[in-house]
Amino acid sequence: MKRYYITLSVLLLSAGCIWAQSGRAGKLFIIGGGARPDALMERLIAEAGLRQGGYTIVLPMSSAEPDSAVYYVKSQLMKLGVPRVYGINFTKGEPLKPARLDSVRRANLIYISGGDQNRFMDVVRGTEIEKAILEARSRGAVVSGTSAGAAVMSKVMITGNELKHPDYASTFRNIEAENIETKPGLGLMTQAIVDQHFVRRSRYNRLISAVIEFPQLTGIGIDEATAILVDGDKIEVVGESQVIVLENPKRSKSLRSGKLGAKDLRLTILLPGDVYRLK
Repeated sequence: MKRYYITLSVLLLSAGCIWAQSGRAGKLFIIGGGARPDALMERLIAEAGLRQGGYTIVLPMSSAEPDSAVYYVKSQLMKLGVPRVYGINFTKGEPLKPARLDSVRRANLIYISGGDQNRFMDVVRGTEIEKAILEARSRGAVVSGTSAGAAVMSKVMITGNELKHPDYASTFRNIEAENIETKPGLGLMTQAIVDQHFVRRSRYNRLISAVIEFPQLTGIGIDEATAILVDGDKIEVVGESQVIVLENPKRSKSLRSGKLGAKDLRLTILLPGDVYRLK
């Protein structure tokens, strides 16, 4: 498959690009995985201001097939009339070229592909890549991701693994103490923990476990073909399905025979167009 990675000649285009320099933190556009309807992507394009110029950087490090991950995002955006879409596939431990980091830092849109969130964070955690993503957002860039690219948005990141049940399952079978594995994510959302493919894969047990174990965080489960647009403490649902919000306002937690209990958890089901304020 043809490679769609950024080259030095692309970097030279930067003088003609409109870079995000709004002076306020950029928005997040977090997609729950699955299909990316054109209407959903049109909203992403509008929020990133891509029709006024600038460019998109796709970071495919979550994917086992990074060429394909870049290709499909690039193809969809180009079909929708956005021409400047480039991929940068960083690898763990590689010498980091300043020009590539600068291309991330100055992008209008950073898009993180699906795959395995652990694979992505193993490459970027504690590196200049992570710093460049955070700097881009601080300049006003939109940061987006789907599936694994959604999971990495949280400061506390759900890895997808169970500590007590090492055989992978798409959803937890139990609500147990000390079972949900988390690792540091990018920290673009500090007050919430994000889960994805949520309704389609019935990941309720996993998010319930998370808000009991991390009661200070709001649990946000995003279904497929659906996104949340995060602007400060406001989230707006975009797409075709639902977003589930779980909260533990009393920070309730009880434990019996390894099973977790809690009282008065708060459940909210948001539909497309709904707006919610994070506490």
